[in-house]
Amino acid sequence: MIFFSTIPLLKSATEFLLVAFITALLVLSLFCVCFILLIRVKSRSSRHLQNFNSLWTVRFLFVIFIAFWALTEAIRIPSFRHINFHPLFPKLTTPQQANFCKLHLVLSLGIFEPGFLVILLFLLDVSIKKTTPKGFFSIFYVFASCLPLFILQVYFVFLDVSKVRFPKFFYRSWFLYQNHHGDEPLVLCAYPFLSTILFGIFGVIYILSFLVSFWKVVSHVINKALKLRIYVLSFTILVCLPLQVLLMGLSDLWTPDKPTHDLFTLSVFLTTFTCAVVGEGIVVIKPISDSLNAICGRVEQPPLETSQGEISSAPPPAEDGAGAAVIV
Repeated sequence: MIFFSTIPLLKSATEFLLVAFITALLVLSLFCVCFILLIRVKSRSSRHLQNFNSLWTVRFLFVIFIAFWALTEAIRIPSFRHINFHPLFPKLTTPQQANFCKLHLVLSLGIFEPGFLVILLFLLDVSIKKTTPKGFFSIFYVFASCLPLFILQVYFVFLDVSKVRFPKFFYRSWFLYQNHHGDEPLVLCAYPFLSTILFGIFGVIYILSFLVSFWKVVSHVINKALKLRIYVLSFTILVCLPLQVLLMGLSDLWTPDKPTHDLFTLSVFLTTFTCAVVGEGIVVIKPISDSLNAICGRVEQPPLETSQGEISSAPPPAEDGAGAAVIV
């Protein structure tokens, strides 16, 4: 009779789902990059896309942050850390795998996820402004906003645990799982409660700022279709971000070798995954698609003759005005 261990089986199922979602997000991000480069090329021959094109670096950085977040999530998967590319990349030791878990926390919760959330807020905020900020200022604004959280995450994740007296789940970023069949032990990643608290504080500040920008944009946008997209984006952020923090905190009630912990961490991933997919769809794909369609319609549509015999052209497509950076 053959017996299967419950934990490895669940780990395999969870890893399969994670790899599938990560791959899908990377493909979507690649599609967004192609769209951004296309609008960059088209803007050189169309003056109506000049203002829209001024934020191409911010949108590009938004997609890059999401793609790198997806790649860092692969670090959590034990199978990826057990791949041996000898002699170029020898097999990782247990301490090295533990450091990779810490690296995942710092990059994911300190840079990439806060980064693309801040860019999302930035695009929402500048959509109602008449002047578009320069690309350098936009990038500086994003990194300056993420720097405090990044420094705090580095400090607490790499904190010397011998100098603290908190319960272990407050600072536990990894867990050594040893099965009863004599196999090689697995290093499983976890979310320290201190990192969850820090990200939760960021989440509270972010949601308050997002609500302020949301009401400003809604008050400027008249078109019902544009409002619907803003509502979808806002609902996604305001539901998924608090839910992510809650699930991260609840995951600490179980050790990483328990199936319940796997379900919570997978749910944490899916909340951020949802924000990323909706964000790319609403602030990258849909605006560029609408702008390109408007340009094509302008080229194909013949000039209109007025009653006085004057020739007028079709109205130009929307630029980065009210709601444009998010919707158009």
